[in-house]
Amino acid sequence: MATIRERPLSPHLQVYRLIFTMVLSGLHRITGLVLGLGSLLLAYWLIALASGPDAFATAQWLFGSWLGRLVILGFTFSLFYHLCNGVRHLWWDTGRGLEIDEARRSGVAVVVVSVGLTLAAWIVGYMMRGGA
Repeated sequence: MATIRERPLSPHLQVYRLIFTMVLSGLHRITGLVLGLGSLLLAYWLIALASGPDAFATAQWLFGSWLGRLVILGFTFSLFYHLCNGVRHLWWDTGRGLEIDEARRSGVAVVVVSVGLTLAAWIVGYMMRGGA
């Protein structure tokens, strides 16, 4: 009769202390998902545009509501965060910036630049359309 040996369990998230770069890694994955889902909303908007004035007016009303604007704000942040963090990963691929302190500083820079680009895009957008 064969004996069954208990195999060691692989460490999981609850074993590790949550650190900043882990949060940024998870956020990168989440923003990638948001971008995929947001692409469906962009496709809906383009289809509404091609479908005529009534369909487009409905889409514009939906995206112009407070909830629609919140979704677009999240999509905008996701776009800039995913872009900036992707550039950070490309930098890492060169073998640079992998030290703990450097990784933390570049992570902070990614968040700050992403928020700044999101705010800049929304400010420019509102200025171009003349306010509210």
